[in-house]
Amino acid sequence: MQQNNLVLFENKQVRRYYDPESEIWYFSVVDIIQALTDSVNPTDYLKKLRKRDAELGSYVGTNCPHVEMVTHNGKKRKTLGGNVEHILRLIQSIPSPKAEPFKQWLAKVGYERMQEIANPEQSLDRARENWQKLGRSPKWIQQRMTGQETRNKLTDYWKQNGVEKADEFALITNIIHEEWTGLTVKKHKDLKKLKSQNLRDHMSEAELIFTALAELSTRQIAETEEAKGLLQNAGAGKRGGAVAKNARKELESKTGKNVVTGENFLSSEKENKKLK
Repeated sequence: MQQNNLVLFENKQVRRYYDPESEIWYFSVVDIIQALTDSVNPTDYLKKLRKRDAELGSYVGTNCPHVEMVTHNGKKRKTLGGNVEHILRLIQSIPSPKAEPFKQWLAKVGYERMQEIANPEQSLDRARENWQKLGRSPKWIQQRMTGQETRNKLTDYWKQNGVEKADEFALITNIIHEEWTGLTVKKHKDLKKLKSQNLRDHMSEAELIFTALAELSTRQIAETEEAKGLLQNAGAGKRGGAVAKNARKELESKTGKNVVTGENFLSSEKENKKLK
């Protein structure tokens, strides 16, 4: 998920989609409900809310579009989205002490987007601030942002050379990841005991570095071979992942330590939330 399409409200992740034609942000309705209510099943909460409040149900059905957002497991899905006006109407029907702070946050997010359009560097500053709120170190944040830049350059190459669908992105990404780690993305998340969390946000500095090496190698191999389409880019991905795998094994032989581990930041994020 691109970081500028993810914002935090009291350390709760809220997905959003920006429509460049209308210049409007659409926020994930279920993410907002989860942030306001702490519901373990926000989708079910919304269904019951729409049944209980017929006027709201009609309003949501008529006005809130389904827009494509990246799910927490990295796949693109049509998700019920609402602009600021829609979300404010929704909040009226949700009994939550967080309603008023959320309204203020919503206004702030809209203003920040206007600033980011005028100055794109501010979106990077915003990402850094979000990771700081989650308790990440300056060194980790710098590595995470460097890795994201490497990732963006790779996906740009894919888009320009016949790989455009979200499931194709996910397929090649998994090939690269499994080649260098020995684990699929899902098994790596399982190892770290992650559910909806972003895997890269819970990688160690070493894991981030080797992920970036695998994706940098993939792009450079693809560019050298002028890879086109899914199959050729998947082949480049396997070879790029092998570069990082060989480097990983070399480092592990020198240090006696595994690069890929089950370590995560779940406990530190939970503690940081309590402190706030």
